[in-house]
Amino acid sequence: MKQLPKDFYWGGSVSSFQTEGAWDEGGKGLSIYDVRPTPEGHADWKVAIDEYHRYKEDIQLMKQMGFNFYRFSIAWSRIIPNGDDEVNEEGVAFYNNLIDELIANGITPMITLVHFDMPYKLVKEYNGFASRKVVDLFERYARVCMQRFGDRVKHWMSFNEQNLHACSLIYSNAEKVPEGESKAKFLYQVAHNVMIAHCKAVKALRELVPDAKFGGMTTITQFYPETTSPQNNLFVRQISDLVNYWTAEVQATGKYPYYYENYLKNRGWMPTFEEGDEELLTYTCDYLCFSYYKSNVLSEGHLDMTTPYSDIMDQHVVKNKYLEATQWGWEKDAIGLRLVMNDMYERWHKPLFILENGMGAREELNSEGTVNDDYRIKYHREHIQAMKNAILEDGVACLGYITWGPIDIPSSSCQVAKRYGFVYVNRTDEDIKDLKRIPKKSFYWIAKAFKSNGEDLD
Repeated sequence: MKQLPKDFYWGGSVSSFQTEGAWDEGGKGLSIYDVRPTPEGHADWKVAIDEYHRYKEDIQLMKQMGFNFYRFSIAWSRIIPNGDDEVNEEGVAFYNNLIDELIANGITPMITLVHFDMPYKLVKEYNGFASRKVVDLFERYARVCMQRFGDRVKHWMSFNEQNLHACSLIYSNAEKVPEGESKAKFLYQVAHNVMIAHCKAVKALRELVPDAKFGGMTTITQFYPETTSPQNNLFVRQISDLVNYWTAEVQATGKYPYYYENYLKNRGWMPTFEEGDEELLTYTCDYLCFSYYKSNVLSEGHLDMTTPYSDIMDQHVVKNKYLEATQWGWEKDAIGLRLVMNDMYERWHKPLFILENGMGAREELNSEGTVNDDYRIKYHREHIQAMKNAILEDGVACLGYITWGPIDIPSSSCQVAKRYGFVYVNRTDEDIKDLKRIPKKSFYWIAKAFKSNGEDLD
């Protein structure tokens, strides 16, 4: 019977601002997330789950769950507090200790350089990645990290879910549109700047840590047409190409895809290329990373000449009558993961790496002091099986299955109530409490699944 490779990766992904806390400790500078307001009724980022002080405890929980891989992001403002000043050695020491602890427990580390955050000074003074100065400062930061951690870290990423930078300016921390400039043209220029920053990081890794691997990351949604009309099918294909795949195309082939270039040129939104940009784009990735959580059905639509494609997409999402959804309306679709894997592998024939998968739920401890999250077990069982089908039946090359937020963390909008983990963290949005870690029912199931290399899914 076919089985997954013995060196297959199983583990979890997190970001620094959703885990570390210690927002003003260890020489860390002010991050955009330290000053950006959170929605009413949500928490702030000052404590998160206090990973800064509790990482050893959490790594032991990961080890118990059978992790052999952990993807975390570095807080740029912990390494270079203002983004343009001197290296903070206390911050370097923290990540050195974290990396060493992971390796000592048999867990392979992966570094994400930017997970939507950056030093606040770079937002305030330069408007984030709207400025090529910030692109250059990012390259300097990337090189510092590679020089300090590259002897032990052999898996690297630049930007989390990089395609989102062409969907909304908030991800690039470039929300001030210059007066008199088209917001759409500005959006795609910023996305280009981020792509150049990504390529500069790939180039730096090739020079500084030639035995390391670099992955480009996108967030992928499987799209279905609401009807069988040809226009509905065309619209879904166009949205899927533009929303899901243009960044992966550059990461895989070293050039902008024809459909993206023509979409922008036809609307006067093509970004300005500086000297050397085309050469930088040729620094491609070793494998393609992605997050997958859900699918969406789209009603029939058209790409107009004035509205960015991501805004048009949002206007056409309709409910899928065949699927159950989470409490946040994210439709659970394991077969969609198999479709995505086949689509990506057929396009580029590069190894894939699932770096985020999971479901959020509102949860409280029951009378037995735990959480019976059978719905989470069902979600991961079905997605792991769909992944195995893509690999073992369809022939897709895939390096691993990495879950999102395996120990409860605040969501990306800082909502503690949206829990993804196999371990419950005792805090709410309003009350930090004692932050005690409590295994859920899924903790024991995922340990069995991971330790059996995906064989025991009962």
